[in-house]
Amino acid sequence: MTPSAAMTIDLNADLGEGFGRWTLTDDDALLSVVTSANIACGFHAGDPSTMRRVCELAAERGVRIGAQVSYRDLVGFGRRAMDVPPDELADEVAYQIGALQAFARGAGARVAYVKPHGALYNRTVHDEEQAEAVVRGVGLAAPGLPVLGLPGSRLHEAAGRAELPVVAEAFADRAYTPHGTLVPRREPDAVVHDPEAVVRRSVAIARDGEVTARTGDRIRLRARSLCVHGDTSGAADLARRVRTALRAAGVRVEAFA
Repeated sequence: MTPSAAMTIDLNADLGEGFGRWTLTDDDALLSVVTSANIACGFHAGDPSTMRRVCELAAERGVRIGAQVSYRDLVGFGRRAMDVPPDELADEVAYQIGALQAFARGAGARVAYVKPHGALYNRTVHDEEQAEAVVRGVGLAAPGLPVLGLPGSRLHEAAGRAELPVVAEAFADRAYTPHGTLVPRREPDAVVHDPEAVVRRSVAIARDGEVTARTGDRIRLRARSLCVHGDTSGAADLARRVRTALRAAGVRVEAFA
């Protein structure tokens, strides 16, 4: 990818990741920075009141609303491997999207895309059956919604066969393997904690279309959206630094949907 081909990027974060009195993400601060909000739909985090509130804040600030769908795993925050029958998974994905749609419409907005979370995201990189189940769930709830995910994943292949738009995503704060996949969180150094490194990686992804893998290999990475995890300590400040650096590098930050 030439520098001129990657001068526009979306900045997304996972939001609404609380439950009842427990809160994790600084939704208000992050919604001042990001252009797309992946809102938890109640299966790994989130509850109806949180979903409504975050949709309202996003709509007020012109931030695109995305449904972050997950395995049903509140205890494990959606990061535990689960074996869910494909028909059941499709229904659960549709259920989550439909719930968020109600709150988005109430806020005068709409659900603009879908992104799997955690273990489901990673599973659909390689598992064709689970990927197709997610895509069927999208088709049940909202045919035509773009699917945000890892480039080259089974999820994007399944979405393409279903004629759904696909949006390639990269991660500013996650380590990559030489194959362009994410280093599993159970392994050391799977998350990049150094803010300066996160900023440098963000600019390299957006401007140059590449990222340095954990092994030191430089890999090509075509992405239209860049994720900064909302549950990272100091996430809002980090997202601001990333956005400022992107602009300084001549990269436009704007939503894809």
